[in-house]
Amino acid sequence: RHYDVQLIGGLVLNRGAIAEMKTGEGKTLVATLPLYLHGLTKKGAHCVTVNDYLATRDAEWMGKLYNFLGLSVGIIVHGLTDKERQEAYGADITYGTNNEFGFDYLRDNMKYDIEDYVQRPPNFAIVDECDSILVDEARTPLIISGPAEDSVEKYYEINKIIPHLKKDVHFTMEEKTKTVSLTEEGNSKVEELLGVSNLYDAANISLV
Repeated sequence: RHYDVQLIGGLVLNRGAIAEMKTGEGKTLVATLPLYLHGLTKKGAHCVTVNDYLATRDAEWMGKLYNFLGLSVGIIVHGLTDKERQEAYGADITYGTNNEFGFDYLRDNMKYDIEDYVQRPPNFAIVDECDSILVDEARTPLIISGPAEDSVEKYYEINKIIPHLKKDVHFTMEEKTKTVSLTEEGNSKVEELLGVSNLYDAANISLV
């Protein structure tokens, strides 16, 4: 049974507020209350820790409790494949570090197909040691870069269709902002010349 102080802590966390726990009051157990509650929604609940060791330890310790109550548990640590990450994020409750969650978010936003995403839409998260993660470590930005585009064929391909476009018919020019925008007719013309059905489809994003 949870102690009264743990029940109160769980209520505070469930409301989206910060709960300060003294040493020995059992913050790991406190987190199980709102995590289990939001895990029941099947939309995912995350517990963010400061390192892989704590994420693994807490997931293994509390995983027995969640499994007994019918919920699945996933762990996000360094070195997992995309498939393993998808499975971990697909669990009812997912433990991991702030860096892993953050970099997975950045990597997902660099992918063209949503089916390749490893994360689900955000639902609920508890941040352990929030002063360290949200203040101290937040001073260090998460930066990721994609592979360089080696081929210039796409530029030649686009350059070939420009002579077929007419100003004010297929595109408009804004002198002040120095921008060019396709008209609806121009959009259809470009799609026809490129042989694509939808220029703004995720698969064609590199052409835009």
